[in-house]
Amino acid sequence: MKRTIASTVSVLFLLAVRLPAADGDRFWPQWRGPMLTGAALHGDPPVEWSEGKNVKWKVEIPGKGSGTPVIWGETIFVLTAVPADGGERAKQRFTVLAIARKDGKVLWQRVVREEVPHEGTHQTNTWASASALTDGELVYAFFGSRGLYALDLKGNVKWEKDLGDMTIKLNFGEAASPALHGDRLVVNWDHEGQSFIVALDKRTGKELWRTPRDERTSWATPLVVEVGGRAQVITSATSRVRSYDLATGELLWHATGMTANAIPTPVHSDGLVFLTSGFRGNALLAVRLAEAKGDITNSPAIVWRYDRDTPYVPSPLLSGDQIYFLKSNSGVLSSFEAKTGKKLYGEQRLEGVPNVYASPLGVAGRIYVAGRDGGVAVVQQGPEFKLLATNQLDDGFDASPVAVDNELYLRGQRFLYRISAN
Repeated sequence: MKRTIASTVSVLFLLAVRLPAADGDRFWPQWRGPMLTGAALHGDPPVEWSEGKNVKWKVEIPGKGSGTPVIWGETIFVLTAVPADGGERAKQRFTVLAIARKDGKVLWQRVVREEVPHEGTHQTNTWASASALTDGELVYAFFGSRGLYALDLKGNVKWEKDLGDMTIKLNFGEAASPALHGDRLVVNWDHEGQSFIVALDKRTGKELWRTPRDERTSWATPLVVEVGGRAQVITSATSRVRSYDLATGELLWHATGMTANAIPTPVHSDGLVFLTSGFRGNALLAVRLAEAKGDITNSPAIVWRYDRDTPYVPSPLLSGDQIYFLKSNSGVLSSFEAKTGKKLYGEQRLEGVPNVYASPLGVAGRIYVAGRDGGVAVVQQGPEFKLLATNQLDDGFDASPVAVDNELYLRGQRFLYRISAN
């Protein structure tokens, strides 16, 4: 059933369930999920659905945004930018929404900033393309040049941080999300001006360190990984891929970079980190972190490479012992053994999903790939390709799908859907 925001804002706020951080792996607290791999550790959502089948509810989201929803307890958090006065360069209301998982009702919405963006954005991008993130105590909303905000679970702004204005290549717009690890938030600020990476205290927004970067515009969210008891921040970009000490901002290792327009987020498992890009070229590096020190461009720390059919916008999925990725922005899927680089299958075209920006989701031994034209392909995980279903909804999907418990959440260009059997 369809609802609009105006008709569903409740006068009673239902406080999100406060759960220990250890329970965070049950939910979807950040971009790319609880393990930052694109995989959900629990749950079993439907394989098949349509507008008349297994759609528990759908709610219309005001404005535009392509950031993935994040979920903690019984609450979904969504970022959007709502035009205040019409037109392409309208004043935008940068807004955080809290939505009940049970019925799609809006619990609260908070406008954190209202202004006209200082430059344009790509026709397929939005003013709210970053994903929120949460630790179950605060919700962090990043609108790039419009600021980083920490809100409590009732929607009260606890602190905010303005990092300045980006100058983005060709006015393509902003998109990267922050990373959260322990008590630190990390923001990668790559643009056509002075680029840098910065760590902030998650409780106060206080800047802890800032390291300059010799880098132009990139859109890749940083990845934080612990190696030998030391947390490091891994960044993907055009000039070089780099890793920094989370405690100090010191550069730990680096290698020649990805293709131009680096967008996919790195993923990590079992001591290996995988970096991909696919604009005007193809690149995949598998780096063994225990051996990565200094310049690793030609070192054994890079255990395997691949230079075909890699993703432009979508990030890869790591699930089980396989890495899955799409070709450019198309519904063409490949899979490799993560540890060895052995190709299991490749160039498998997904029926009904021709164009893809969303990153694949792994859950319950299946892969969900959502397309820009409203189709979602469901593929069996494993060494052999098997298409289980292709589902179609009356929307288009740039935000990546999310799974919590036995529910699938799809944020479309207009609606947020809950797909579940009950």
